[in-house]
Amino acid sequence: MLRAGAAPRILTVTQVASLVEGALRDAVGAVWVGGELSNVRPQPSGHLYFTLKDDRSQLAAVMFRSAAQVLQFRPADGMDVVVQAHVGLYAARGTLQLYVERMEPRGLGALQLAFEQLKRRLAAEGLFDAARKRPLPRVPGCIGIVTAQHGAAIHDMRTTLRRRWPAARVVVRPVKVQGDGAARDIAAGIADLNRLPDVDVLIVGRGGGSLEDLWAFNEEVVARAIVASRIPVVSAVGHEVDYTIADFVADVRAATPTAAAQLVVPDRTELARSVRAAEERLATALVRRVARARERVAALERALGDPQRRVRDLVLRVDDLAARARQALVRRVAWDRRELEGLAERLGRTGPATRVRRAEERIAGLAQRLRFALAVRVRHARATLERSAARLDALSPLACLARGYALVRKGDAAGPLVRDAATLAPGDRVVLRFAAGGARARIDDTEG
Repeated sequence: MLRAGAAPRILTVTQVASLVEGALRDAVGAVWVGGELSNVRPQPSGHLYFTLKDDRSQLAAVMFRSAAQVLQFRPADGMDVVVQAHVGLYAARGTLQLYVERMEPRGLGALQLAFEQLKRRLAAEGLFDAARKRPLPRVPGCIGIVTAQHGAAIHDMRTTLRRRWPAARVVVRPVKVQGDGAARDIAAGIADLNRLPDVDVLIVGRGGGSLEDLWAFNEEVVARAIVASRIPVVSAVGHEVDYTIADFVADVRAATPTAAAQLVVPDRTELARSVRAAEERLATALVRRVARARERVAALERALGDPQRRVRDLVLRVDDLAARARQALVRRVAWDRRELEGLAERLGRTGPATRVRRAEERIAGLAQRLRFALAVRVRHARATLERSAARLDALSPLACLARGYALVRKGDAAGPLVRDAATLAPGDRVVLRFAAGGARARIDDTEG
């Protein structure tokens, strides 16, 4: 209760928010909070906003860039995590908010979770597919190695390479293999050796260690550098039981750095043994080939016999064939001559002159028969014409007119013929046509 006459202390909203924030800081401080991630929203600035909730409550949370960029895994909705944070008041909205400084997954370790996440993403892109893996050169002239400058790994690889194939040139690109910046250094080393024109194969690796020690070879930047390499890459990280992302994307995985050196070059002792064995097989094959050729030559000599006698036999055979050819030619000429004389005789009997003469005689006979037939045909046609003319004259109107009859037309010469007197009336004009000439008249009277 305010005392009468006492003025109340009035605070601003900002002052109240500051008091609440101070009280929270003093009363709660830094705490570890477990819950489920929800509504995870990474920002282009690098800050990470999300909600942390359990089955009854939820709190807004933010993880600023400085803390988010060192996370070994990618936070995602539904993930169960533990965060180290302090509770504060976001005054602009008047809401409680967790300011997170560290985050770890519950159940699976952060590094193991990051490994599984990256492995799934790169596998989905097809970077582990066997189809994109390249074979190693059989006898490389130059070998590039990306590893630490000092240590057992580089010593073992150099020793093995020198023992197995001393002719190969080795180029080492020293890099950090663990700690901050190691992954970027390894990726840069792969890119540097790819710029050299004569490197035939790369070995990228290091000796054994813990998951944290080998972590640089699980970074995405190293995996992308291996995939982008134009040179085949052998991954040689840790011991035989150790597997990294680099092993999955490399063209070939070696169990150890020493095994990688054994993979990239042949063993000169074994190669020399193979060459000697090949020489022995080749010599044996040549001996057998020469023996077979010698046997074949001997068989051909036996089949050929004495060359001089063979030549004499061939000369006699040629002479005999020439004599037989001459005789056959003479017989052929005589036969052809007889055939020609016979054809000439037949041609004289049935030649063109005889056939032409016979054709002329036949044409003359046919012409005479044609003239006779035409004369008969003309006489028959003339008689038929005379009979038709007589019948026509007998039926002609002019013949009737000649017997005293006349044609009467009403009106003028083009008018209709008058066949019935009833069609005329007194005073009608008519035209009369006689056998010779005509006349015009007018009707005075008619009789029925």
